[in-house]
Amino acid sequence: MKTVFSSRQFDHDPKQEICDGELKPAVEIPERARIVLRTIEERGLGEVMEPEDFGLRPLQRVHDPEYLNFMESFWSHWTAAGRSKEAFPFVWPVRTLRTDVAPNHIDGLLGRYSMDAGTPLGEHTFAAAKASANTALTAAKLVKDGETAAFGLCRPPGHHSGRDFFGGYCFLNNAAIAAQWLRDNGTDRVAILDVDYHHGNGTQSIFYDRSDVLFLSLHSDPMQEYPYFLGHEDETGENAGTGFNRNWPLPLGTDWDGYAPALEDACRWVQVFKPDILIVSLGMDCFENDPISGFKFKSDDFTKLGQRLSALDVPTVFLMEGGYAVDALGTNCVNVLEGFEAG
Repeated sequence: MKTVFSSRQFDHDPKQEICDGELKPAVEIPERARIVLRTIEERGLGEVMEPEDFGLRPLQRVHDPEYLNFMESFWSHWTAAGRSKEAFPFVWPVRTLRTDVAPNHIDGLLGRYSMDAGTPLGEHTFAAAKASANTALTAAKLVKDGETAAFGLCRPPGHHSGRDFFGGYCFLNNAAIAAQWLRDNGTDRVAILDVDYHHGNGTQSIFYDRSDVLFLSLHSDPMQEYPYFLGHEDETGENAGTGFNRNWPLPLGTDWDGYAPALEDACRWVQVFKPDILIVSLGMDCFENDPISGFKFKSDDFTKLGQRLSALDVPTVFLMEGGYAVDALGTNCVNVLEGFEAG
C-alpha cells in the first residue's frame, strides 16, 4: 500500500495545550508522524510518496472563504498585536452574542473561528494543514486512479474542523476535502467511516444535509467525552441528507468485543449504500494506553479492524486522524493497514 506524506506537515509543532485546567505538553506533535513513517519503513508496507499540490480550490469547496482567509493571515495579525508564542482562543460568540459581525481584533477572530481552547496555532500551522490536505487529496487520487487502497498520513488531523472553525487539533477537514474532490471529479457515491475515539463533528456537519456522501461514526459517547455537543444516535441527517448520517456512541471502557457489533452494523450501512470509494477517518486513539481515550483496544485489535474493512471489498482511502500513545502509534496504525491488505 502506498503512503502519502509531506515533510511540511512536521512544521506545525505545538509545545503546549490547555487540558484539565492546566497548560500541559501538547500531544498532537510531529513525533506522531515520525513514528508511523518509521514503522511503515521497518515493516515494508510500501512506497512513501510526496503529495501533489492541489492548490486552494479543493479547500474552498469545503471551507468558508472568510475562515480560510483568517487561517492564511492569522500569524501576521498575531505578531502585529505584539505576540510571538502559540495562540489559544479564550472567548466565543455563544448564545445571546452576535455572530453576524466579525471583530477586528485577533482575539475576537480566534474565538469566531474556533470551537475550543485546547488547539494551539503557530506560525506554520496553516502551511502544515494545507500539506496535510494535499496528502489526503493525493491518497484519494491514487484510489480513484485504480489503487485498491492508499494511506494518507494526515497530520495535523482534520475531522473536528468544520466549514468555518478549527478545534480538536484540526484545522482543515481532510476527509471532507478528499470526499468533495472525489465527487467533483466523477465519483458518484462516497462513504466516510470514522473510527476515531472522538466523534467527527466537523465531517458530520459538512455533509449533514447531503445524500451523496454517507457519514458513519463509531466513537465515545458525547455525554461523557469530547466534543460533547454532537455525535448522538438520533442525529441521522436533515433534508436531502436524512438517513445518510449514522452515529454509534459507545460507553467508556469499550473493548473490541463491545466495539465489534457496532462496527458490523456500520459495515452493513456501507454495503447498503454501495459507495464507489470508502474514506476511513483512521484514529488510533481507541487504544487502551492512549492518554486521552477511555476505550480498551489492544494492538492486535487494530489488525482485526483492518481485516473487517477489507471484507467490504470497496476501494479505500485511509486518512490518519487521532492517536496519541506515540510509542504504540506506528504499530497500531500499520496493523490496520496490514490487516486490510491481508484481508
